[in-house]
Amino acid sequence: MRGLFLLLTLTFCSLSANAQDPTPNVAPKTQVNSARGRSQLLGKHKFQLHWISWNRWKDFADLTIVERQGKLMIKGRQQKGGDYLEIDGFASQIEDQQFTFEGTIITRVSYKNNGNPCRRDGTMIFKITGKRRYWRLQEMRSPCDETTDYVDIFLR
Repeated sequence: MRGLFLLLTLTFCSLSANAQDPTPNVAPKTQVNSARGRSQLLGKHKFQLHWISWNRWKDFADLTIVERQGKLMIKGRQQKGGDYLEIDGFASQIEDQQFTFEGTIITRVSYKNNGNPCRRDGTMIFKITGKRRYWRLQEMRSPCDETTDYVDIFLR
């Protein structure tokens, strides 16, 4: 009898653990520690990977930052020929001169990484330093080869 009780208890616990939680999955909102930083981020910006545009404004692309349910979403694509930069994610935290990005950045440059796309996933920092008018990705070292990537998002 004791064995049957134990078996029923384990079965019930297993079923309870596998039951779906009725609480909806709520994504974390952007933590805004600077209203000025938030204001600067929202909207349309120019952005670049220097390997593609070499600071030529005409080769920069558009990146859009919009707020959805308290989260600042970031999305953009720069392309020139077969080379490209894609950014897709959100700002998890905003300070006066920097923001924390959660998401994916993919770069593809024909003469880097044997022409293969290079993917970064996770948490990254974009920061304005000195008198610059752009946020620069602080994790500059390419995870795919021995080079430095400058990914910049320009102030409006």
